[in-house]
Amino acid sequence: MKSVATERLLVIVEDDVPFARTLNRSFERRGYTVLPATSHEDVSRILLTRSPEYAVVDLKLGGGASGLACVQTLHAHDPQMLIVVLTGYASIATAVEAIKLGACHYLAKPSNSDDIEAAFGRAEGDAEVRLTERPTSIKTLEWERIHETLAETGFNISEAARRLGMHRRTLARKLGKQRVK
Repeated sequence: MKSVATERLLVIVEDDVPFARTLNRSFERRGYTVLPATSHEDVSRILLTRSPEYAVVDLKLGGGASGLACVQTLHAHDPQMLIVVLTGYASIATAVEAIKLGACHYLAKPSNSDDIEAAFGRAEGDAEVRLTERPTSIKTLEWERIHETLAETGFNISEAARRLGMHRRTLARKLGKQRVK
């Protein structure tokens, strides 16, 4: 039995039950004690009695809630905590916000426990990372702008469409073409 001093506590904030169950089992096999959460309220409750060293936070939680609030709360509780944000809504805007709020890494889904654990190990920045020679495509820029607007509106499609100056059905069709969750 592990002593409390060597216990590696990990909070996983994920509302997709099957995916959360898979991550929980995988990290438990790696020796982590997993504290599951599906909402900001769950995270706040956990932090009353526990101080995890690691966290995995889904960007989009049930009911359109943002995981960024969880990142902010976790970082405020312990600025040394290693927090990885997972998302199917990857965009530059949300990546920047996640890092500013205290995440050490940001991964696009699908990601697995290997990717996440590697991200915990790469918490420091790398000034030697290669810059891409390829300019960003118009489609990528459009998707990032759509996602940024969705995040600003709390994932309200009607309001996002209005702000983007497009019909709601057009936005819904564009979202249907992307893998979203």
